[in-house]
Amino acid sequence: MNADRIALGLAALGRPAYINLGREDALPPVRDVASMRAATFAVLDDAYAAGVRHVDVARSYGRSEEFLAGWLAERGHADVEITSKWGYAYVGEWRLDADVHEVKEHSAARFAAQWAETLALLGDRVGLYQVHSLTVDSPLFADEPLLEALAELSANGVAVGFSTSGPAQADAIERAFAVEVAGRGVFSAVQSTWNVLEPSAGPALAAAHAAGKRVLVKETLANGRLAVEAPAAVRGIAAAHGTGPDAVAVAAVLANDWVDRAVIGPASPVQLAANLRAEALDLTAADRASLAALAEEPGAYWRHRSSLQWD
Repeated sequence: MNADRIALGLAALGRPAYINLGREDALPPVRDVASMRAATFAVLDDAYAAGVRHVDVARSYGRSEEFLAGWLAERGHADVEITSKWGYAYVGEWRLDADVHEVKEHSAARFAAQWAETLALLGDRVGLYQVHSLTVDSPLFADEPLLEALAELSANGVAVGFSTSGPAQADAIERAFAVEVAGRGVFSAVQSTWNVLEPSAGPALAAAHAAGKRVLVKETLANGRLAVEAPAAVRGIAAAHGTGPDAVAVAAVLANDWVDRAVIGPASPVQLAANLRAEALDLTAADRASLAALAEEPGAYWRHRSSLQWD
């Protein structure tokens, strides 16, 4: 395992509030824009030094694209791969106590507006642009102008993908990869939740990888649950290997040969270093069997996720 299978996600750093557990003590005591920008730069610097060359952002991750653009301009790195997402708009106004932090809309108008915003910040650096949180009931599937616009983006050299959430991820993956415009598939990549607590999308992701699609895995730590509230089995495996539970969780993702990138979302250089210890961790067959036994019923997992507070 090495850093070329790791992507750094900025969901926990681009805005002051998020649902990840373990952020509070990792972030600056004052989460103003300048402090969060500095925290983002620190994590990006350490990730780059460790060999990570893939950064994942989104229009709804507050100022994540802006912070990344500023870091790239200051550091001059030309070898960083960038993926971003459209479909959610950040509406939290940089407040911890906002009633609503993001609003979802899968429409041609939202795509056009957000792609223009992404281009203004990151230009031609974006190699993969994804529909954010595509579900089987998304209006996207019946929106011909939107699908044509996505197909045009792909024809112009930007890979088009989608991320998924919810207990029916597998259904969304299968339906999305069946979408065609003028006889050609629209999507070439998927970014889904997979971790030892919620592995239900695994077979669909493995099939996508076998069909030549790119597979990225997000929420590798179950929004921090596998670091802060790790089950006894995870803690035991970590202790046996002399590492932390978060490294075990990331290593479990990387142990799947159908995973092209595991997206991690540390809130500090300390968390980043702990996550990256997965690179040196080889799980045994017994370890993997113990971790497989931790799977929760998907509906229960996603209900728990929905209960996490933005803070």
